[in-house]
Amino acid sequence: MFFERTSVGLDVHARSVVACAIDGQTGEITQARLCPDTGSVLAWLRALPGPCRVVYEAGPTGFGLARALTEAGIECVVAAPSKLHRPAGDRVKTDARDAMLLARLLRLDEITPVRVPTLEQETARDLVRAREDARGDLMRARHRLSKLLLRHGIVYPGGHAWTGAHDAWLRRQGLGLATAPLRLTFEADYEAVLTVTARRHRLDAAIAQMAGDSEFTPVVRRLTCLRGVDTLTGFGLAVEIGDWDRFTGATIGSYLGLVPTEASSGASRVQGSITKTGNGHARRLLVEAAWHHRKAYRAGSELRARWQAAPAVVVARADVGNRRLHARWRRFDARAKRPVVANVAVARELAGWCWALATM
Repeated sequence: MFFERTSVGLDVHARSVVACAIDGQTGEITQARLCPDTGSVLAWLRALPGPCRVVYEAGPTGFGLARALTEAGIECVVAAPSKLHRPAGDRVKTDARDAMLLARLLRLDEITPVRVPTLEQETARDLVRAREDARGDLMRARHRLSKLLLRHGIVYPGGHAWTGAHDAWLRRQGLGLATAPLRLTFEADYEAVLTVTARRHRLDAAIAQMAGDSEFTPVVRRLTCLRGVDTLTGFGLAVEIGDWDRFTGATIGSYLGLVPTEASSGASRVQGSITKTGNGHARRLLVEAAWHHRKAYRAGSELRARWQAAPAVVVARADVGNRRLHARWRRFDARAKRPVVANVAVARELAGWCWALATM
């Protein structure tokens, strides 16, 4: 049953918005090219026969338009681009045709929506992703510096790199380089490492502060009762997944792309690598956390300190999850399963345990 008279598809870009409206009673189609200003879009929508329902694809323009339309009393759906049904033989793609396709799919109720976060939730997610970018920048800066020294036959002999002792060794090597151009190159790469490290520390402090006093604090405290899930990981999972109640323990792994691909027909069933769909950042956090469950399970001082901030029933449930996840690792090791494959399977179950604690 349709409750809206007009279905509107918007193809939103940074400098223009192409709109297509389908009147459900008369079948009339109205098209327009609008300014990306929210007021212009809202004025055009109010001139259509109501009530209206609007859809546009999730993309780099964000969710500001959806929030503004919702506040104005117009239902707005943000579509998942990967779930749109496009005809296989349709080889002409324009903004007008995209808007028409969105309007028709909305009319047929064939849109798979994405969750629209609040402004506070979106800013918290931006903070987490900025920290993720800093992590990647730091890794690349360290690689550039270490490979520069390696090309000139300089290798650190002291074991683990990027420690205090390694930093003192780097400073000594920079002073002993042979030529001025090489010393200048070293100083540029070393300065890049220090700059990105300082930026990462500032972001870590901001995340720790928000994790301790925000709407995500209760979820973060419950998630950090699991091994491998510290404040950064718990806060990242909390802001990336947002509303945990839209999933179950069986479906959250599919949302995070941790389930195997499958091509089955008749009596044959073929499974492949994981789908890697959904939220890649949350998936990486879970895969990294799953490695911690391979070691023998002992509740150390850091884990017990995190338990002090959570209710006793959550701690008891997390303890069961920690023991079960380690037992899964032991069974995989006994079967000589490839560690990377076993770790993904443990990460998939860890996602279910995170959901169980987050929804308690």
